[in-house]
Amino acid sequence: MLRQDSPSFSAPNGSVPQNGDPNPAEANGIDIQQALNQLEDLILASPQIPLLGRTLIDENLLVDQLDLIRLNLPSAFRDAVQIVQRRDEILMEAEQIAQDMVTTAERRAAQILDEMGLARQAEREAQQVRQQLQQDCDAMRSQTLAEVEQLRQRAQQDWEDARQRTLADCQAIQQDADTYADQVLRQMEQQFTDMLRVLHNGRQQLQAKADASTAPAPSQPRDNGSPSRPSPTTQRSRRPSP
Repeated sequence: MLRQDSPSFSAPNGSVPQNGDPNPAEANGIDIQQALNQLEDLILASPQIPLLGRTLIDENLLVDQLDLIRLNLPSAFRDAVQIVQRRDEILMEAEQIAQDMVTTAERRAAQILDEMGLARQAEREAQQVRQQLQQDCDAMRSQTLAEVEQLRQRAQQDWEDARQRTLADCQAIQQDADTYADQVLRQMEQQFTDMLRVLHNGRQQLQAKADASTAPAPSQPRDNGSPSRPSPTTQRSRRPSP
């Protein structure tokens, strides 16, 4: 129990109790461990009685120190009890926080896995689209090359057909020109032949006239002024040659 007439004692925090009663507000702020250390120092610092093994301790100082410790023990005990009482709650809160963290981590991991799965699915789909596009491009290129080759062969065949038709037309035109030229030349030859025959006949007639004029005339009586008949030789020479 507390002594009412105990002398003043300096508390570890520097506060001095008034009228022998320590201030509870100031006493609650002391360190119990430090107060116990001071009590131990008080006992060890007290003088000893030789040959008796006893120690002389200032009763007032000892009691004041014990009162100081006693006054602060309830608050310390309350704090300890509260800590013990809240230990389960703190553990439950910590466990709940840990469980929430684990749940959040699992949810986030599942979300990440889902996102990774979606990313992989998207990558696979993109790869399939790229492959399909590559196949389509290859098919279109092959088809285009085949069509170009067909067009080239068709153009080559058309050109060859046109060349053959042109050659045939040229040959036909050449044949028609040759035929026409032959006809024209034949006609000209016929005309020249007729002209030569006319020229030849004309020359023969001129030659016959020349021969007749140079030949001596026979003495025959005139028949009452009738003209003389030409000789058969002269008539034959005047006949046009076939």
